[in-house]
Amino acid sequence: MQPVVHLAVGYLCYAVYSRWRYDRLPAGEATVIAVIGAAIPDLLDKPLYWLGIVPVGRTLGHSLLFVLPLVGIVWILAKRAGRRELAVAFAVGILSHIATDVPWHLLSGEHHELGFLLWPITPMAPYTGTKPVGTLGGVEVTTLWFELVILVCGIALWIADGTPGTAAIRDRFRG
Repeated sequence: MQPVVHLAVGYLCYAVYSRWRYDRLPAGEATVIAVIGAAIPDLLDKPLYWLGIVPVGRTLGHSLLFVLPLVGIVWILAKRAGRRELAVAFAVGILSHIATDVPWHLLSGEHHELGFLLWPITPMAPYTGTKPVGTLGGVEVTTLWFELVILVCGIALWIADGTPGTAAIRDRFRG
């Protein structure tokens, strides 16, 4: 999945959680933290790959062996600070990223590319990129089509929700 789409998914997942758990629209710092959490795997792995430190762009930041302890550490720190909602938002964001990298490999039958889930215990094959999922009217449909729909839905919901998180970012940089 394209990195920007993960941000939309992180927002969508946190928006659903916020409505379910608190019966309200997502708001403030927690929304920002959810989106940042959704970006973390790519923010870690892409530079490591570009620098030649790891063999592919999905390793450490995409591995449950790293992500789950990281979520635990964030939970402990947030709990101590009395900010559990931020830990939940982070967990929703980062776990949504990992979860949404899985379906494309399952749909395409390229199960060997799921090695990132337990890297470095399991090998990570080179990522083959966009996956074809079928044809529609003689046109090949790829995962990029679905990602575009997800991105548009995420942006549309964020706007419909009143662009939550923007005020928290403005306030953080002003003061």
